[in-house]
Amino acid sequence: MAAPTTPPRRSWQFGRIYTPDEAWLAAAPPEPILDPDLPIVDPHHHLWLRGGHPYLLDELLADLNTGHNVVATVFEECRSMYRADGPPEMRAVGETEFVAGIAAMSASGNYGKTRVAAGIVGAADLTLGERVEPVLLAQLRAGGGRFRGVRHSAGWDGDPIIGNSRPDSEPHLYQRPDFRAGLASLSALGLSFDAWLYHPQLADVVDLARAFPATPIIMGHVGGVLGYGPYAGRAAAILPEWKRSMSELARCPNVVVKLGGMINRGAGFDFHNAPAPPSSATMAELWRPYIETCIELFGATRCMFESNFPVDKMAIGYAALWNAFKRITSGASHEEKLALFSGTARRTYRLAG
Repeated sequence: MAAPTTPPRRSWQFGRIYTPDEAWLAAAPPEPILDPDLPIVDPHHHLWLRGGHPYLLDELLADLNTGHNVVATVFEECRSMYRADGPPEMRAVGETEFVAGIAAMSASGNYGKTRVAAGIVGAADLTLGERVEPVLLAQLRAGGGRFRGVRHSAGWDGDPIIGNSRPDSEPHLYQRPDFRAGLASLSALGLSFDAWLYHPQLADVVDLARAFPATPIIMGHVGGVLGYGPYAGRAAAILPEWKRSMSELARCPNVVVKLGGMINRGAGFDFHNAPAPPSSATMAELWRPYIETCIELFGATRCMFESNFPVDKMAIGYAALWNAFKRITSGASHEEKLALFSGTARRTYRLAG
């Protein structure tokens, strides 16, 4: 396969995904692994072949094997390897079939200790309403016992600079009756829901969580903080607004939050123009206000760290990323660390062990 081509970093835009610049990443000085025995379940990574950029089992293992004790992972849908034909609503099942195969390879033990894709979060169009049930049942069959739930993204902003999370995004998707009928079908099957939208939309997740109090809802990427385009340079004003919304969300006991995923949308570090990747100490200070606030509001047992790889690999290597999380939580108790780095993810995604 020819080497993938990608524009130079200086022309990259926030909110878009590019092939990580491996030469630039290699310029970062190596860091000793902090707390190397702490077990980690990475509850949010992708596997794909996108624009000539492969991030499949070999590439993921290269990152997992950089020193941290990653014992298991959860795959998050990313519109990869869909079926080429068949009913449109069923094509996303191809992604689960593909990931379940990789999970089975990993479970053989021939690829190291980490159980890759021990849980699978797939895709289904919940706006199908009750008609989504056959899709969900097909996903459960395809997952081979690993399918845990669905992510249906709703990130929408009126400014085209932001770039919506999916082509059919629209305001207040989570309030639509057809979407909620689909979520009811999901819930009836004992599946969880991964929410993803932007921080000005957080009220929609609060309303959804109150309407479905028995449904486990996982809020991605600290609530989708935006920091570029019309939101650039407004962190001082955005932080208290975001905190108020997250405080309301934290009052919903069925919601947990993922800590991470702020590289691209949060735009806290200009990795496009930086001469070298940030250290874990630098990234820890940039992300600390958001992560510490989430832990304060939700508690350690309702928070879980995530890599969001390979998206966040555009700015930082895997070893340094987890070092940053460990720096932020250096003052936490051992029990809190176990929850943040593995326990919450195990419980939320119903993983063995």
